Amino acid sequence: EEEKKIFSIDTPPPYPSGRPWHIGAAAHYSQIDMIARTARMMGYEVYFPIGIDRNGLPVEIYTEKKHGISIHETPREEFIELCKHSLDELEAEMIEILKLMGLSCDFDNYYRTDSEEYRALTQATFIELWNKGLIYEATRPNNYCPVCKTTIADAEVEYKDLPAELVYIKFKLKEENREIVIATTRPELLCSCACVIFNPEDERYKDLEGKHAIVPIYGREVPIMAHPYAKMEFGSGLVMICSYGDYSDVRLFRELKLKEIIAITPEGKMSENAGKYAGLTVEEARRKITEDLEKMGLIEKKEKIMHRTPICYRSKNPIEIIPMKEFYLKQLDFIDEIRKIALKLKFHPEMHRQILLNWIDSIAIDWPISRRRYYGTEIPIWYCKNCGKPCLPEPGRYYKPWKEDPPFKECPHCGSTKGFKGEERTFDTWMDSSISPLFISRYKKDEKFFKKVFPVTLRPQAKDIVRTWLYYTLLRCYQLTKKPAFERAWIMGYGVDEKGERMSKSRGNVVDPLPILKKYGGDVFRFWNASEASLGYDFRYSDEKIEASAKFLTKLWNIARFISMFPQPKEAKLTETDKWILSELSQLIKKCLKGYE
Repeated sequence: EEEKKIFSIDTPPPYPSGRPWHIGAAAHYSQIDMIARTARMMGYEVYFPIGIDRNGLPVEIYTEKKHGISIHETPREEFIELCKHSLDELEAEMIEILKLMGLSCDFDNYYRTDSEEYRALTQATFIELWNKGLIYEATRPNNYCPVCKTTIADAEVEYKDLPAELVYIKFKLKEENREIVIATTRPELLCSCACVIFNPEDERYKDLEGKHAIVPIYGREVPIMAHPYAKMEFGSGLVMICSYGDYSDVRLFRELKLKEIIAITPEGKMSENAGKYAGLTVEEARRKITEDLEKMGLIEKKEKIMHRTPICYRSKNPIEIIPMKEFYLKQLDFIDEIRKIALKLKFHPEMHRQILLNWIDSIAIDWPISRRRYYGTEIPIWYCKNCGKPCLPEPGRYYKPWKEDPPFKECPHCGSTKGFKGEERTFDTWMDSSISPLFISRYKKDEKFFKKVFPVTLRPQAKDIVRTWLYYTLLRCYQLTKKPAFERAWIMGYGVDEKGERMSKSRGNVVDPLPILKKYGGDVFRFWNASEASLGYDFRYSDEKIEASAKFLTKLWNIARFISMFPQPKEAKLTETDKWILSELSQLIKKCLKGYE
C-alpha cells in the first residue's frame, strides 16, 4: 500500500542438511515472526518472504551417506537428481515445522536457491562483476579439504585443538660439523622445506645467519635466516618453512621469494616430490618418516601437545593448503568501504558488531569462489577450443556449461567456430546466499519494486555466520548496487541443550521440534522461546520449561474463557485499582514496542 512504510525482512532460508532440524534453529524463526507481527501492528507494510537454501556441500554429504555412494564415482546428472530428491523430502518437513510454529510469512511464494530463477540471478551477478573487472582466475595456495575434494574459503575454516606430536629433528649444518634441532608437528613436509628461520632476538642462533641446513632424508641445502615470525619459546626456537604447513608459510614464501615444492596432492596423498613416500596419505607419511628418522638417529625427542588445527567446517577433517587454479572475487579493494558500512549498520545486540569487524580486519586474500562439486550453481563460462579464452553469455537465463552448448556460435575473441568446452566447476554456495536481499527485492526484474524494498530493513541471522552470510552479502550487494544490503542486523544466539552445549548432530544432542509442536502447539513453543531467549545470547532447551510454558498458557486460556462468559459492560466504570492496572499495562506496551524498535 502506497501510504504505508515498508518493513522488509531478509529471512534466512533454512538449510535442509538432514534430520532432524534442531529445535534451536527452528526457534529462531518464531522470533523473526514476532518481529514481523509487531511491525504489522505498528502500521508497517511488512514484506516477509521465506525461502529454502538448497545449494552446496551439506546436501551432497547427506546424499552420499543416505545412498551409500561417492560423488566421485557417480555420474553427475544422476547424483544431482539424488540430491534433489533428498532435498525435497527434507524441505517438506521444514515447511511443516514453520507452519506449525505459526509463521506469518508468504508460504504461497516461497523460493528455493536451486531454482532456475535464483541460479540465473547468481550467474547474472557473476557476469556483471566479471564485466566490471572484479573477477579473475589465478593459481594460488588455497584451503583444500581432501575429504570434500574442493577448495574452501577462509571463512569456512574452523580451528580446533587436536592432539599432536611435536618431533624434534636434527639437521646438519653445511658450513660446520654440528647439528641444529628443529621442532615440527609436520615431519611429512620435510621434502618441501625451503628455509629455516630463527627470531632476530634469539641469542642462541645469531651465528647461524647466512649458513645452510641440510634437510634430513632428502639431502637438500636450505638457507638459514632471521625472521620475527619464529617464536623463541616454541620448540627449539628454530622453524622450518615448508610449502605449505599453514598460511604463515604462504606469507613467508611470498615475502622471502622462496620456490615452492608441493608435497601434498588434492587427494590428500604425498606427491612425487616426497620420494619414496609418494602415494602415502599425510598421516601414513608422517608416521613412516618419523620412524625412518628415528632409525637414522635424527630425532632428539618427541612431545605430546595440543595443536590448534585448521579443519573443514563441513567434514571436520584437517585441511591442507594446496596451490589450485580458481576464480577469485576481488574483496581486498573493498575492505575500507565495507568496514564503513559495518560501522554504520545498526546491530542488535551491539556486541555482535565486533564479530564482523574482526573478520573484516583479518581478510588477507581475495575470495576464492569456485568449487569442484556438483550440486551448486554452475559458473557460466565456456572456453574457445581455438584460442582457449573464456567466453561469457549475456545474463538472463540459467546456464549449465558442463552439459549444454553456449548461446553463441562464434568466439568473441578470435572469431573461431571450432567449438567450446564448458566450465565444470560450481560456485561457492555463499555466492548464492549472498544475493538473497537482491533476489527478494527483484533485482533486475522489477525496478519499481526494487526501489521500494532495497535496501531491506532487517537481516536476522545466527552469530555463527556473521563472517560468511552477513559479510559476503554486504560485499556483493555493495559491489553491485553501491548501497548497504540492509539497515539493521539482528543477531541470534545458539539454541543449546540442558547442559549448555550447542546442539549438533555429531554430538547426538539435537532435539526434534516436530513432535513438540504436534504435542503442545505453536503458542507454547513460541512462549517458551520468547521467555527463554535473550537477544544475541544462547538459550537453553529443557522439557520442564516447555511443560511450564504449556501450564501457564493453559491457565491464561482458562482465565480468558471464564471472562468471556460474562457480557461486556456498555460503559466501563474504572476503580482506582483498574486505572493503576491499565497504567502499568500501558507502560509495559511502550517498553515492549521500544524493544522491538
